[in-house]
Amino acid sequence: MLLINCPYCGPRSEIEFRCGGESHIERPGPLTDAGAGEVSDEAWADYLFYRQNPKAEHRERWLHAAGCRRWFNVARDTVTHRIRAVYAMGDPCPEDAA
Repeated sequence: MLLINCPYCGPRSEIEFRCGGESHIERPGPLTDAGAGEVSDEAWADYLFYRQNPKAEHRERWLHAAGCRRWFNVARDTVTHRIRAVYAMGDPCPEDAA
């Protein structure tokens, strides 16, 4: 079982959390309704349905569902499940910025 260090509540058992999938995914095209038609169907399909599934370190979004109900990011190895970093939504991965 994983022990996840919630940045707001501290270390908790993984059963309190829900994985929200890959993090740091950028929405394609303009963010206004007027420009929404400028994004191709292929770009929207890539954004909505296609995700990386590496056998290595991966950035994921997690929700502390049974605790503070806040989202945060985790850098986790998908093979060993070792968590290298936990950081706030919107922030870059700490060791990537170094």
